[in-house]
Amino acid sequence: MPAKKKPRQGPINKVKAEVAAEAAQHAIDAGRHVLVYKFIEADQGRSSTGPMTGMNDQIEAIEALGWTLDKMSVTQSEVLTGSITGFTKYASHPMNERIALVCIFRRS
Repeated sequence: MPAKKKPRQGPINKVKAEVAAEAAQHAIDAGRHVLVYKFIEADQGRSSTGPMTGMNDQIEAIEALGWTLDKMSVTQSEVLTGSITGFTKYASHPMNERIALVCIFRRS
């Protein structure tokens, strides 16, 4: 059976991975042994399971610098979209839902 193609990293995910790597390198340069990093992504597949490629790319970028993912916490929220007669409403569109991962990375 032929090998499956690896999903191509999109430009937004590439930039996010670069920013994560820069923060990880800055923590190394500062002599830190713990890095707490928050990743936020649109929850496009809220009704199904599957890979979160953008998050994969960012975590791998940090781990490539010698950090190890130690702990992780996950939360989901909706984005505020404005107001109707003075009351703030939440959008029900899937693109307005966000997943946040707060990760603790450690270096030995």
